[in-house]
Amino acid sequence: MPGPLDVITIGRASVDLYGAQVGGRLEDMGSFQKYIGGSPCNIAAGAARLGLKSALITRVGDEHMGRFIREELAREGVDTAGVITDPERLTALVLLGIRDERQFPLIFYRENCADMALSPEDIDPALVARARCVLATGTHLSHPRTTAAVLRALDLARANGALTALDIDYRPNLWGLAGHGAGEARFIASEAVTRALQAHLPRFDLIVGTEEEFHIAGGSTDTPAALRAVRALTPATLVCKRGPMGAAAFPGNIPDGLDDGISGPGFPVEVFNVLGAGDGFMAGLLRGWLGGADWATTLAWANACGALAVSRHGCTPSYPSWEELMLFLRRGVVTPAIRHDPVMEQVHWSTNRRGDWPVLRAFAFDHRKQIEEMPGATPERIARFKELCLDAALRVAGGGAGHGILCDGRLGRGALWRAAGTGLWIGRPVEWPGSRPLAFEPEIGPDCGGLAEWPLAHVVKVLCFCHPADDPALWAQQEAALERLFAAARRNRLEVLLEVIPSKVGPVDDATTAAVIDRIYRLGLFPDWWKLEPMGSDAAWSATCAAIARHDPHCRGIVMLGLDAPEAELAAAFRVAARHPLVRGFAVGRTIHGAPGRAWMAGEMSDEAAVAAMAATYGRLCAAWDAARDGGRTAA
Repeated sequence: MPGPLDVITIGRASVDLYGAQVGGRLEDMGSFQKYIGGSPCNIAAGAARLGLKSALITRVGDEHMGRFIREELAREGVDTAGVITDPERLTALVLLGIRDERQFPLIFYRENCADMALSPEDIDPALVARARCVLATGTHLSHPRTTAAVLRALDLARANGALTALDIDYRPNLWGLAGHGAGEARFIASEAVTRALQAHLPRFDLIVGTEEEFHIAGGSTDTPAALRAVRALTPATLVCKRGPMGAAAFPGNIPDGLDDGISGPGFPVEVFNVLGAGDGFMAGLLRGWLGGADWATTLAWANACGALAVSRHGCTPSYPSWEELMLFLRRGVVTPAIRHDPVMEQVHWSTNRRGDWPVLRAFAFDHRKQIEEMPGATPERIARFKELCLDAALRVAGGGAGHGILCDGRLGRGALWRAAGTGLWIGRPVEWPGSRPLAFEPEIGPDCGGLAEWPLAHVVKVLCFCHPADDPALWAQQEAALERLFAAARRNRLEVLLEVIPSKVGPVDDATTAAVIDRIYRLGLFPDWWKLEPMGSDAAWSATCAAIARHDPHCRGIVMLGLDAPEAELAAAFRVAARHPLVRGFAVGRTIHGAPGRAWMAGEMSDEAAVAAMAATYGRLCAAWDAARDGGRTAA
């Protein structure tokens, strides 16, 4: 039975294609970043990041962009039960750019788009009954069919005793008042739009807009007069957004000046991108309003969410998590260009990552040199064998959670590409095998520019052979390579798994791996994952886990590598490692594929026999890890 919801938003859902280059005309953009967009879609995702249980009612096309919106909302934690697939219409698109601090050109591709076909029949009373609040946005009051859908949702909400809210979200272009090239126009006076909005204002408990948006709702370009005109129609709390001056709330009578409303603090940040900032503001406002906070606190949260949004690229991707918002309020503005504040950006990245992997059991067949050295191996046969490895991984996973692969893009490209969309966690190596100092595969390039071609679901895996006792000159070379890689990975929105094996370089004790980890973090590098060799003692694991937790409480975790150890030896190592919650699982390769690979390359084993043998070993290792983890919990 689905659980209760804090808020349902209703209206636009689109794909935003944001120009990746900044400071030029939209005509000059050479590439675009793809995000979810549309005010209700943004607000639902922003609210979910702040801990609210949100849902969206909209329509998307039966195509790749519609599926992208649905999948991305699910990743953000938004309930998609109200997202209807329209087989006849395309998902809306928006092209956007950042020209300078005042100009943000955008083009709406919304001709007969899916979300504008939303109808009253799409409103599920059972879904609306789950919500404490329904929030509408202005665009869907611009057409009789979508207006009817919005009113049905509002009427159901009010009948259930739920709250209702309106984000005026006035876009003249979407009301047919501006041409296709005037997408960024914010205000055009229109008696028809004013009449359409005012007909429905009495239905809302909360109404939010900029000064220009209250001008259209109130029918006056004098802001206090416009607010009074709205107040004459509704007792709703009115919240007027004032850009860098913050916002003011008016629960009752409208005073002569906006400064006399209830206000929260503003934040002196660099304005980098205003697009979508109001939706981030609305998410923060909902968190406070629905949580029962006073208006001063609620506006502080909303203003802070807006400030974080205007300093970053994109709409939904710029919105904060709850932990990030609280950190920002504690620290204040340290760097006005927040996207250049390393503390804020690390928390933003690490608390808003895609997916959740509390356990990860990975079959690693990213080996290149070891497989190339097998008798009978050719590039073609290696590529085919890696597809068999993928078949074995999929057979064990069976569509379940917590399984993954490590596969390279040079010899294993076919398997790597076929793994997309299977639900497997996918790691992909970048280092040239055996290199010390660290060097990268040719496809990556010395500047790591090749990462721009990677799917977002691929995790950058890098093995760096290093030891605390290494020569300073060698450390300097390796650190410079890691810094280039981490910068490129973050720039391309890719997670990084860092593998270190100090025992391959020099003698180790219980403190060796922890010392390497401390050094990496002191560089300002934050691996999303660590891949570490088995450690025989609790003391070594404790020191290692403590080093990670000390620097990065949001680290995804550790996976333990195998080093071609026998199964029984690995199972014993699992029992030690699994006592430590930060160790999420394993990434084991040659123990699984070594013997079948040699037999298959020699022509002594069929495809099916190789898959069956590898699946059996991988399955036993998964079971051994699960038993070790369960045993560790019982012992604890």
